[in-house]
Amino acid sequence: MFGCLVAGRLVQTAAQQVAEDKFVFDLPDYESINHVVVFMLGTIPFPEGMGGSVYFSYPDSNGMPVWQLLGFVTNGKPSAIFKISGLKSGEGSRHPFGAMNIVRTPSVAQIGISVELLDSLAQQTPVGNAAVSSVDSFTQFTQKMLDNFYNFASSFAVSQAQMTPSPSEMFIPANVVLKWYENFQRRLAQNPLFWKT
Repeated sequence: MFGCLVAGRLVQTAAQQVAEDKFVFDLPDYESINHVVVFMLGTIPFPEGMGGSVYFSYPDSNGMPVWQLLGFVTNGKPSAIFKISGLKSGEGSRHPFGAMNIVRTPSVAQIGISVELLDSLAQQTPVGNAAVSSVDSFTQFTQKMLDNFYNFASSFAVSQAQMTPSPSEMFIPANVVLKWYENFQRRLAQNPLFWKT
């Protein structure tokens, strides 16, 4: 039903089923892992109204498992990339794996998937720095460029009373630049490739 992928490693598709609605993947040598991809195999969809919460578990200094909610997979969103490299020092969160006696070794972390109602998933809050930006690098660059241009242009803004007449120079009102900036952001959000047409 599920798969787990770590860069430079073989894809894992044989999750250990630890309960009727709970699955676990082992992640040996977890200290070297930055990102994890969790995905549905496409063979068995979630039952109607259900999805899967995705958790990361690593052993704390006492060897006890610390579980943190990363996010979700659903029939409508069958895969997700999670950043786990910054989570190892954080605090645990509420999780459905607490009462289970899952076999683990001290140097192995785990990805846990719990099948739950979509309504329940919507009320849960993943750990903040686990989500990987879904914005591509072009869109990020464009957004940063827009911000930089607007901030740069705005730094030269003067009021009409402060202006000194200069017949050889053209002046553009700051509200025109702001309007262009907002329109460009809106169009970029609707379609990052709008500029190609």
